[in-house]
Amino acid sequence: MKEFDTINTRARRIDTPDKATGQAVFTDDISRPGQLYGAMLQSPHAHAKIISIDTSKAASLPGVKSVITHEQAGHIKYGVSPARYDETVFAIDKVRYIGDEIAAVAAVSLEIALKACTLIKVEYELLPAVFTVEDAMKDGAPQLHENSPGNLCAEVHQEFGDVATALKECDIIKTSTMKSKRQDGAFLEMQGCIAEFDNRGILTLVTSTQVPHYVQRTVAMVLGMDVGKVRVKKPYVGAGFGIKAAANPMELICCILARETNKPVKMNFTRKQVFMYARARHQFTHTITTGAKRDGTLMAIKHECCLDGGAYTSFGIATVYYTGSLLGGPYKIANMSYDGYRVYNNKPTCGAQRGHGAVIARALFEQQMDMIAEEIGMDPMELRLKNMMNAGDTTCNDLNMSSFGMSECIEAVREGSGWDKKKGNMAPGKGIGMACGFFVSGAGYPIYRSDTFHGTVIVKLTEDGGTALVYTASAEIGQGSDTAFAMIAAEALGIPLDHVRLASGDTDMGVDLGAYSSRQTLMTGHATKDAADHAKAQVLEVLADQLNVPVEELDIKNGFIKFSGEVPDFSTLRTRYIKEHRGWIDNPDSERLTFKEASRIAFLEKGSIVGTGKYKPHNLGGKFKGAAVGTSPAYGCSAQVAEVTVDMETGQVTIDNITDAHDCGKAINMTSVEGQMEGSVSMGIGEAMHEEVIFNDQGQVLNADLAEYKIVTAMDMPRVKAIVVESDEPNGPYGAKEVGEGAIMPTIPAILNAVYNAAGVRLNELPMNPERVFHAIQEYKTKMVK
Repeated sequence: MKEFDTINTRARRIDTPDKATGQAVFTDDISRPGQLYGAMLQSPHAHAKIISIDTSKAASLPGVKSVITHEQAGHIKYGVSPARYDETVFAIDKVRYIGDEIAAVAAVSLEIALKACTLIKVEYELLPAVFTVEDAMKDGAPQLHENSPGNLCAEVHQEFGDVATALKECDIIKTSTMKSKRQDGAFLEMQGCIAEFDNRGILTLVTSTQVPHYVQRTVAMVLGMDVGKVRVKKPYVGAGFGIKAAANPMELICCILARETNKPVKMNFTRKQVFMYARARHQFTHTITTGAKRDGTLMAIKHECCLDGGAYTSFGIATVYYTGSLLGGPYKIANMSYDGYRVYNNKPTCGAQRGHGAVIARALFEQQMDMIAEEIGMDPMELRLKNMMNAGDTTCNDLNMSSFGMSECIEAVREGSGWDKKKGNMAPGKGIGMACGFFVSGAGYPIYRSDTFHGTVIVKLTEDGGTALVYTASAEIGQGSDTAFAMIAAEALGIPLDHVRLASGDTDMGVDLGAYSSRQTLMTGHATKDAADHAKAQVLEVLADQLNVPVEELDIKNGFIKFSGEVPDFSTLRTRYIKEHRGWIDNPDSERLTFKEASRIAFLEKGSIVGTGKYKPHNLGGKFKGAAVGTSPAYGCSAQVAEVTVDMETGQVTIDNITDAHDCGKAINMTSVEGQMEGSVSMGIGEAMHEEVIFNDQGQVLNADLAEYKIVTAMDMPRVKAIVVESDEPNGPYGAKEVGEGAIMPTIPAILNAVYNAAGVRLNELPMNPERVFHAIQEYKTKMVK
């Protein structure tokens, strides 16, 4: 007998018909009667004082309805973390990067709005600019923010155990440095929004976002409105990857223009503006020292990192903490130190991207694991298994692995890739490598200090009986969360999936912190199950009373009432139900009592059956400064094996195969889990091989389009074998936990280790384009000759 009826299957995603037929409505598909079009004037300079702004010519252009600057928008500071609110809607005294917002226009057409922007005259006094971490930290460097001397946005200094003493006891010590380049999220749908006030002063913002809740709070704060008068709705979204995980300036500007004109206003980013807004992966420079005993026992990690942050903070404080905290596992290491520095400069702001903060640190550390294995003559998989944490273990920085199938993941990729036969037996120019990684199943605390629930859900049974309506403010952005919640609700209620209808992405439906930090399956899934259980209990309570049967003897399974004892005579209830549905053609004729009948009878006795659910994590983590970042109710984990071919004459790397195993707890939808794994691999390959935002010496993005910014296409993807490893996560709904971000962690280091196996070279800078690989090979050949 199977354990579940709906979850742990390959149910078709509920959004598939809309997306496959083109009926899915995205923000740019929406228009409102009488709407205006907004456009922004953005700085052409990386660093400059604003001497004056003259909007008179723009305002007098026929068709222009409003021109606004900081004078209309106000000077309220906002951002992601309240500890570092350092942005205003428009630049006030100076601009800090090319793209900083100065003014905006609302007009009857986009063409007129754009023309009006060109008529706004701004007088600047150019200031010296800094574009690298090194230049920004020099004595006497131009300062971006008065309250951040040395352009230091945030710094972290942590130590657990005694690293210095542990390193003295080590037989092997490896120190290496890796530098990455900043990346773009490269989602297909650019940010867009429509803002409108109704006659009661209620603001509705429809926007392409991952976090309706946080956008609602920011809009209310900046516009000085009651939160209850701000409604944020998320239609279909063409991906986010972290970049859409906070309110952006365009959303705020759009709302202010709607307020000023009392008309609906529509705005969209261009692709160039997506690159200027940025908020994607930081550029990192990591230096890590790892110490081990001759038998392979890991003893200590010493880690230093500088983050190239750009002009504002955004997620930067969380990023600099995540970068250190998530190296505490998945291996048993008692001693760890971390020094992290996030630095301002005059480039677009960096923020959060898939695998927030931890991807490049993992790429370097997992290479050092292979270095240690090579020196002591141990198979890289055996070294990892020797040091692997187990379920119930806690890292030195207080991250608890309540479930942890990493060893099972390693064994799965060992067998799935044929590692034992291939390792050491590859043809010239071919290599094989592996790596591990893990990630949170939701941040343990809200971005702002609060005791709020992380998610609330309502399950309402239709009054005619038979259908469950699930309402959640969660953010489906393509990852499949709507389907997962519908499946969880169906499983909890005991009804078929096609008897569930779900609506999401609307702040009027409840509180949900959004789609970030791989939180939704565990956290919103918990709230969904809680709400469905509540609704089910109300139905069974009425049924037990009506049939004079103990409620504990009743259950719902596959849409029918299940009696654990003797089946009572329910003919009176059926007769009553049929009378309620005179003239209907779907009256029950089964020998079993149906959920339809039971839920209708419950309504007749109690009124509308509404189940409410909520979730917030239990107390997590330690008490040290920064302990809140990295804590989570659960951790997903992955192992990957990469196989590559390296052209020793050109440096071209071809990825032939990826074998990927991920512990997602209990898989809600097997197909969605595999899809997330494959998507993570694709994104990891792009970051390893191609992706780099390029700037000129004035801070201008040179490849601000998807022709010159290279992302992985179908032609670049290798064969991917996705192996789902299931554990039972005690803190997750039905034992489920994350798969959205954790699966990207091993991809880059697995490829790097495979390249080393093929060519004998280790790359210390990403992306590993053919030029970098070629020069590394030439240096290696020269060294071998000497």
